[in-house]
Amino acid sequence: MNSEEAKIVLEAALLCAPQPLSIGELRSLFDDELDADAIRTLLEELRGHWCGRGVELSTLATGWRFQTTAQMAPYLGRLNPEKPPRYSRALLETLAIIAYRQPVTRGDIEEIRGVTVAGHLVRTLEERGWVEVIGHKDVLGRPELLGTTRQFLDDLGLRSLGELPVLLEPGEAAQAADALGQRVIEFAGEIAEAAGDAAEAAGDAAEAAGDAAEAAGDAAETAGDAAPVATDVAVAAGDAAQNFGERQSEAPLRGASPSASDATVRDHEPTAGESPMSDDDDLSDRARSTEPSEGSV
Repeated sequence: MNSEEAKIVLEAALLCAPQPLSIGELRSLFDDELDADAIRTLLEELRGHWCGRGVELSTLATGWRFQTTAQMAPYLGRLNPEKPPRYSRALLETLAIIAYRQPVTRGDIEEIRGVTVAGHLVRTLEERGWVEVIGHKDVLGRPELLGTTRQFLDDLGLRSLGELPVLLEPGEAAQAADALGQRVIEFAGEIAEAAGDAAEAAGDAAEAAGDAAEAAGDAAETAGDAAPVATDVAVAAGDAAQNFGERQSEAPLRGASPSASDATVRDHEPTAGESPMSDDDDLSDRARSTEPSEGSV
């Protein structure tokens, strides 16, 4: 059997297996004709063949298996809308202590957490297959020593406990706290600077408002000065209107017929070729007019 045929067999076995297959189990497919190194080489070539797809060949604590990539989780979750189980904070803290400090006893967990470990927490982890009793501590009472299982590593996609996220050491935690504190101070400085800029902008706005108020006061003062002038103009306009009305009322009198006195005066005016009457002639005429006529008494 050549290598290509061997890879096809390995691929089929891994795709059909309900759980990861170890190197020993994969060797049994070929009646141990291929050693462990040859099987690992074929598996690495097969891993490269599936690279870039929605399924990948992964190495776990208990062996090799095909599994979907993390990028496919949102899409595959729509096929199974059932929500995954939610675990309490106390349970996760207990699991973390066991994973990072194993082997530990319940007393060790209580000392770290500062509270009593409820019996159902450890029982839930054991039923899930993540924690098991790996021995007994050689002290009075021989308490159980708890540790994680290979199933725990498989479910997390890890090959060993060494792939767990690294925890900060006490000194590193202090440095991280100092860095965080420095960042907080810088952030506070940025906020103070922004507040100063805002205050300066508010001052400029207040100054502009004061200028506007002053301009409004000048305009009001100008309007007050103009009010008496407007009153005088209104009075003058009223007088002009009254005079115009009086002239209009006198206009018909100028066009009336001449009076008797005017006629008498015109009667005494000399005509053309007539000499004007003197005062003596006027007196003689008046005397004659007063003499009695004949037949008068």
